[in-house]
Amino acid sequence: MAYEPIWAAEPDKLNKFEFVKLEKDGLDVIRTIIEEYAQKGYDSIPADDMDRFKWAGVYQQKPKDGHFMMRVRINTGILNSRQARALAEISKLYGRDLIDVTTRQAIQFHWLRVEHLPDIFKRLEDVGLYSYEACGDCPRTIVGNPLAGIDKHELIDTTGIVEEVNSFFLLNRDFSNLPRKYKMSISSNIYNNAQAEINDLALTPAVKVIDGEEVIGFHAMVGGGLSAKPHLAKPLDIFIRPEEVLKVAIGVTTIFRDYGYREKRHHARLKFLVADWGPEKFKEKLIELVGELPSRGEDKTVGWQAAYFDGVHPQKQAGLNYIGLNVPIGRLNAEELIQLADVADEYGEGLIRTTMSQNILISGIPDSKLEDALLAPVLRRLSPYPKHFTSRTVSCTGNEFCNLAIVETKNRAARVAEYLDNHIELDEKVRIHFIGCPNACGHKHIADIGLQGSLVKTAEGMVDAFDIAIGGTLGGGDNGPKAQFTQNLKGRVKGDQVAQVLEQLILFYKENRTEAEAFHDFVLRVGVPAFQEKLNDILGAGIAS
Repeated sequence: MAYEPIWAAEPDKLNKFEFVKLEKDGLDVIRTIIEEYAQKGYDSIPADDMDRFKWAGVYQQKPKDGHFMMRVRINTGILNSRQARALAEISKLYGRDLIDVTTRQAIQFHWLRVEHLPDIFKRLEDVGLYSYEACGDCPRTIVGNPLAGIDKHELIDTTGIVEEVNSFFLLNRDFSNLPRKYKMSISSNIYNNAQAEINDLALTPAVKVIDGEEVIGFHAMVGGGLSAKPHLAKPLDIFIRPEEVLKVAIGVTTIFRDYGYREKRHHARLKFLVADWGPEKFKEKLIELVGELPSRGEDKTVGWQAAYFDGVHPQKQAGLNYIGLNVPIGRLNAEELIQLADVADEYGEGLIRTTMSQNILISGIPDSKLEDALLAPVLRRLSPYPKHFTSRTVSCTGNEFCNLAIVETKNRAARVAEYLDNHIELDEKVRIHFIGCPNACGHKHIADIGLQGSLVKTAEGMVDAFDIAIGGTLGGGDNGPKAQFTQNLKGRVKGDQVAQVLEQLILFYKENRTEAEAFHDFVLRVGVPAFQEKLNDILGAGIAS
C-alpha cells in the first residue's frame, strides 16, 4: 500500500467491511482464487474472501449454490472481433451460452464455477480483456462514446484518453480501496451518449479560447449516481485539456479515497460527499491536489439521445457506415456474438461496439458492402429496424441471477415490450426501464417510464409487483434541456398486469399529446397529477390492484 490510509486513524468511523478491506486488499483475492479456491472448490471460500471476489469482477449468483456471475470491462464499449470470439467461447464453455450487455457497456456471464475462473482470466487476458475491478470498491469500467473515432458528432476521438485512464487505474493498489464503487464517464459526443449526469466523474465536450486559440477539451461533473437516493452530478468550474484528463481523474479519485465517507455503506458514494461539500469546495480541494486549471469554457453538449443508434448511419469517414442493432433486453447467445464478429470482419473494420442502452453496433462498413451486411442472418433477431417498444426497453438482471433483486425482470420486460408492440401504434419511441431492486442497474430514474420491482400481498400470497415512475431524462448541458429523474406514481401494479397498465398510460399520452410531442415533454406539460389520476382510474377499474 503506497499511500497512507488516513481514514484508518478513526476506526470508530468505519463500517465493518472497511476492516475487511484493510486486512486484505480486494485485489489480493485474484491470486487466492487462482492458487487456492479453484483447486479446493466452492466450499473452501471463507465469507470475507467471498465478499472480495468483487475485485475479480465476480459475484455469487442466485441462489448461492456455487455458481458465479462475471462482468468483463469493455472500455468505451469497443471490442475487436478476436475479443468477441473469446467472450463467446467462454460463454459456450462455462456460461451456458448466455451473454448479457449491461447498461455500463460491459459483457456479463452467468453460471460460472470457481474451478473455471483461472482459465477464464487467462482467456480474457490473452485478448487484452479483464474482469478485474469490474465490480468492487474501486474504479470500475469506464463508459464512453461507443462511436469514438467514427462519430460525426464528437469533438475529438476519446478512445486513447479512455485507454490511458483505464491503464492507470486498473490493478493500481493506490486506488483499489475506495469507500464504495466509483464510476467514470468520458465522451466528446455532443449528445451526451455516455450519460454524464449519473456518473461519479463525467467529462463532457467543451471548448475554450486560451491565449487567442480555441482549444478542444472537457468540462467535468462530479457526484452523480442512482440507487435508492439518486443524485445528478454537479458541474465544476474548470476546463480540462485532453492531456490533463488523467491528472484530473487521479485528483477526483484521490478526494473520494481520502475524504469519502466510510462509516455507513449506504452513505459511502461520492455523491454524498459532493452534496455536503458543494462544487466550490470540491473544486478547491481538486486544485490543491492537481494545480490550477482554467475556468469553464463553452459547453458543447446540445441534447441527449439516450445512447440509441438504431439503423444505418454514415460515419465521419466518407463512404463508411455503422449499423445500430437492437439486442432485446440486452441478451444474446454465444453463437450470435460469433456471427456478429463474422459480420464485423467480412463487411466492416472488425470492431463491435456496445452501448449503454444494452445494444450493439457494427462499424466501418463501406457503402458497397452495406446491402450484403444487412442480409446477414444474425440481423434478423438483432435487428437494425426493431419494433418500437422492443427497441427502447431496458432491464437489469433481475432475480433470475441477482441476489439483491426482488422480482424477475428480463423475461417480463421482453414480454411487456412485445405486448405493447402488438397493441399500440405510435410514431414516438417511449423508453421503458425495469429494475428488480433499488440499486437501479437498469437505470429506472432516467426512463420515460421506470418500473421498480416490489411485492404485493394477495389472497394467494405475495406476488411480484411493480411501482411506476415517469418523466425521466438526462440533459443537454448548458444548451439543452435539463436532466430530471422520474417521479413516482402511487399504486402498486401486479407483475402480470404491468403490460395492460402501461398500455393505458401510453394511450393516454398518445391521445392527448401535441404533434410530435415526446413523452417527457408531455409529462412536463400535463403534470404528474394527470398521470396519477389516470393510474387511479386504471386501478379502480380493476385492471390492476
